Amino acid sequence: MSTVTPSAAPRISSAFALAARQFPRHRAAMAGFAFLVLIALAAILAPWVSPFDPVQIKLSAKLKPPSLEHWLGTDHFGRDIFSRLIWGARTSLSVGILVVAFAFSLGVPLGLTSGYLGGRVDNLLMRMVDAFLTFPPLLLAVALVGLLGPEIQNVMLALGLVQAPVLARIVRGSTLAVREDVYVTAARALGAPTTRIVLAHILRNVVSPIVVQLTVVFSAAVVSEASLSFLGFGTQPPQPSWGRDMSEARRFLGDAPWMFMAPTGIIVLCVLSINFMGDGLRDALDPRAWRTRRRLAEGEG
Repeated sequence: MSTVTPSAAPRISSAFALAARQFPRHRAAMAGFAFLVLIALAAILAPWVSPFDPVQIKLSAKLKPPSLEHWLGTDHFGRDIFSRLIWGARTSLSVGILVVAFAFSLGVPLGLTSGYLGGRVDNLLMRMVDAFLTFPPLLLAVALVGLLGPEIQNVMLALGLVQAPVLARIVRGSTLAVREDVYVTAARALGAPTTRIVLAHILRNVVSPIVVQLTVVFSAAVVSEASLSFLGFGTQPPQPSWGRDMSEARRFLGDAPWMFMAPTGIIVLCVLSINFMGDGLRDALDPRAWRTRRRLAEGEG
């Protein structure tokens, strides 16, 4: 007589199928998704869609206001601001994606291990996490970049180290809530290996908070990269960067406000789009949220 280890796969697949149907109904999330896709396409196709060289200096065209030739105007070196925004998107989105990947690869295993094993292992790992969380995130990132050097690779590493402990805390809390569920207890009683229990049962059931938190990590990485570049610790000139462009525009707020408004506006729109997507994913992955919303809509109707 063969024994079958209980699996949550069918339930998880069904949950994600429901989430995939619910997400498009969140209008703000879809608008944010569309905007991010547009920004990502522009960044990928920057060599072909950028109307000007983003680093070419043309002093005869400096501080020109927005026009048909220069849609967002030019800066104090005569560089086209619209072109710099497109190329700067490459930096910001690349940093965001790599920071998310780094935080996921470090924070998720740390949280799963701590939450599932508990005891001394949990206490040791969480004290290490708490040590990182005692520092303000941006201050810690500045310290790490200052120690490693102001290069974009070091910025990614620093931001990943800053965001990983937060993700580890969230994964640990979700793991503690899931590890005593019936299907986990049954798998443990049937002799399933620890690795299989953690990956096939626990991880699949804590995906929802992980996905939502990763959108927060993404938006935080975009803002932090811009902040570090603004302070001179991130992207170095002449490489286009939204934060660096904001820093250079401070001196010309009175004469050329478009220099500051353009990078500021794109950062705000990008972060709002990511947060809207996070809200949509949270609602789509939580059946209670969209069921409540549906009952309210039916009641109003």
